[in-house]
Amino acid sequence: MADSSAQFRGQARLPRFAAPLRYDLRLRPDLAACTFTGAAAVTVAVSAPTRFLVFNAAELEVDRASVRFQDFVPSEVAQFEEDEILVLRFDRELPIGEGVLTMDFTGTLNDQMRGFYRSKYMYNGESRNMAVTQFEAADARRCFPCWDDPAFKAKFKLTLEVPSDLVALSNMPVVKETVSGPTKTVYYEESPLMSTYLVAIVVGLFEYIESSTSEGTKVRVYTQVGKTNQGKFALDVAVKSLDLYKDYFATPYPLPKLDMIAIPDFAAGAMENYGLVTYRETALLYDELLSSASNKQQVAITVAHELAHQWFGNLVTMEWWTHLWLNEGFASWVSYLAVESLFPEWNNWTQFLDETTSGLRLDALAESHPIEVEVNHASEIDAIFDSISYDKGASVIRMLQSYLGAERFQKALASYIKKYAYSNAKTEDLWAVLEEESGEPVKDLMTTWTKQQGYPVIYAKINGHDLELEQAQFLSDGSSGSGMWIVPITSCCGSYDTQKKFLLKDKTDKIHIKEFIASQSSDGEKNQNIWIKLNIDQTGFYRVKYDDELAAGLVNAIKAKKLSLMDKIGIVEDSYALSVARKQTLTSLLRLLNAYHDESDYTVLSHVTSVCLSISKISVDATPDLNKDIKQLLINLLLPAAMKLGWDPKDGESHLDVMLRSLLLIALVRLGHNETVNEGVRRFHIFFEDRKTSLLPPDTRKAAYLAVMRTVSTSNRSGYDALLKIYRETAEPQEKSRVLGSLSSSPDKDIVLEALNFMFTDEVRNQDSYYILGGISLEGREVAWTWLKKNWDHVLKTWKSSSLISDFINSIISPFTSEEKAAEVSEFFAGRIKPSFERALKQSLERVRISARWIESIRSEPSLGQAVQELLQGEA
Repeated sequence: MADSSAQFRGQARLPRFAAPLRYDLRLRPDLAACTFTGAAAVTVAVSAPTRFLVFNAAELEVDRASVRFQDFVPSEVAQFEEDEILVLRFDRELPIGEGVLTMDFTGTLNDQMRGFYRSKYMYNGESRNMAVTQFEAADARRCFPCWDDPAFKAKFKLTLEVPSDLVALSNMPVVKETVSGPTKTVYYEESPLMSTYLVAIVVGLFEYIESSTSEGTKVRVYTQVGKTNQGKFALDVAVKSLDLYKDYFATPYPLPKLDMIAIPDFAAGAMENYGLVTYRETALLYDELLSSASNKQQVAITVAHELAHQWFGNLVTMEWWTHLWLNEGFASWVSYLAVESLFPEWNNWTQFLDETTSGLRLDALAESHPIEVEVNHASEIDAIFDSISYDKGASVIRMLQSYLGAERFQKALASYIKKYAYSNAKTEDLWAVLEEESGEPVKDLMTTWTKQQGYPVIYAKINGHDLELEQAQFLSDGSSGSGMWIVPITSCCGSYDTQKKFLLKDKTDKIHIKEFIASQSSDGEKNQNIWIKLNIDQTGFYRVKYDDELAAGLVNAIKAKKLSLMDKIGIVEDSYALSVARKQTLTSLLRLLNAYHDESDYTVLSHVTSVCLSISKISVDATPDLNKDIKQLLINLLLPAAMKLGWDPKDGESHLDVMLRSLLLIALVRLGHNETVNEGVRRFHIFFEDRKTSLLPPDTRKAAYLAVMRTVSTSNRSGYDALLKIYRETAEPQEKSRVLGSLSSSPDKDIVLEALNFMFTDEVRNQDSYYILGGISLEGREVAWTWLKKNWDHVLKTWKSSSLISDFINSIISPFTSEEKAAEVSEFFAGRIKPSFERALKQSLERVRISARWIESIRSEPSLGQAVQELLQGEA
């Protein structure tokens, strides 16, 4: 066995006895035939006695006769497609030291949006192909044979042979070009040490605009011909972000240039390839006239995220995918820091709580996973690019920064970047540097947050002069997990001037609050106006359950406008989560929401509306007879703020008010508010006849489109057809996505089915399927599930990547709310499960069962109907 190539099968990682130092690659893509040929010369260091070389290759035809290592010819070249490895066996031991491995190979420019793939674009009215790479996590092996593991850093020298009229980009600047008739050969500078997943190539027809950082680094944005003006905003954000990060990390930007480019077919939002960052068009392009305020924000945050990776990820790279969160959580956190500095009026750190919320929601599932996840096979990696790695990751970094203090934290990060530049690091390496710089027990504290899944809920109750605290793992199904955390507790009493901080290390602890309260009621008044808030500004990744007295105090504090925006968000999110978990009643949640009736801030209302829409949905199944009244109650809550803003933009209004208008109108349409639906339909008809009208700017279009779809049915389908016409006539991806996100929201099942089938046509790019999936109406649940079962084999073949296939499962299964449906879904998937969507399926089924339990609990609330009536009449 020791002599057989098969001994290397089934291993999580490649053997370490040989490592690449430098790749010299020559690639020639054929954009018409959608194939490519390549030649590789890899300098390899052999460090231990071996007769084998083992590296990755997938979906490549390696010309066996061309394989050489120095003057050694392998006696066997074995390709194990399942393991995605190529094993070379030699008749004698290879000499220790450096040698050059050469081979020729061919491959396919696939349509899977991974590896070396093709993307379609229109030029002068005809469809053309471009060639693009997307290698993270483990797809460089689909473009060239390589040690496709982030720890095997090497230098890369690329040469491309491409059609003379096209632009060919890679990570490094061009050294020279030679043209020979219809073909040109482009030679690139050699790169510094880097991981394979960051190598990038783009070949197509593009134009660019450029600018420079204060250090003189050239920054360019490449777009399709005629769209460069839409790259200006991203270019500006990029230049400013690079300057900001250079100071923050105390390290200059590591490469001679930075290109950013918009790709029409792109599976993720963007990819941080070293020096050549690729984006889907909606994440990079911004047009003053055609884009919404939320598009603008999305572009800024995405650009800031990808550029943070140039240091955190590219210069210092995780040692293995277990530490992926170090890349993603950190880039997410620091992108908010950058955007807050560039656009303070966006109130970005308060919006960061959107990330924390999605992390908390996913991590309250028993089927969640720890931040650090064991990865045993390349096929498992994609599934961990989720809300845990990004959102929980970013949130625990914010928690740590808030505990250590911003200055200490920044100094430690700069040391970490310097120490591990051009190499790899594990999670523990970051903790060690932070601990050394701060003197705090960082490793013990943070290990409880990254090595175990979940998070605690802190039960807080007043007992005499003490505030008693107890932690237990929070789970949405209402059970208590066994986890224990070291929790950075912050608290304030009656005002933000007196705050207490400490680490809760045990199951229980208490805070002595006599003097805390005394400082607040010096004039001898009664204590009823005293409020105590834990987890100030929601910097901690945990929830709080207050006893009735404390909860009542906080409701009064909300009404009296004593709380920060972040704390108002935290209270409503925690109450909603506790209600789902059956730790408090829906009745008490509705009473709490009522305290927000004169709220006018976008950041707070974005959380309030999301909770309102969830309540509206669950009540359809839980209390159908009360649903109309509950919807009316929620409409009454949101209407005052919506009336104040109206449909038409006002001169000089803030960015956040523009976003709030859109948020509230969409929510009112979804809640079935007739006046809003009718006004949306009215404005839509005017817009449909005159696309230049000022009555429906990009920010309010989605609300109008949804309003139109609420009125569409098989016998009255003109609205659906009108939206399809808009979709077909616009060239703007952001506008296309607004339409796609509305098509499946009709209450008519046949129209929902038609929208789902529209995804299968070549009019919808595969990357955009999730817009249609995400918009399915409650009335369309059943028909969507039947459709998924019928078309499952086709879906699985067409949407290969884990994130895309998981969208189908999450969107179609999670909205159900009965144990019977969960059983039916499980039965269908028995025997059909694959690693790429297994986690998504388990999480979706868990969500269905959580909803079923919540419904049972809601039905047993004795005073719900009465409370709804009281609140409707304004008595509560």
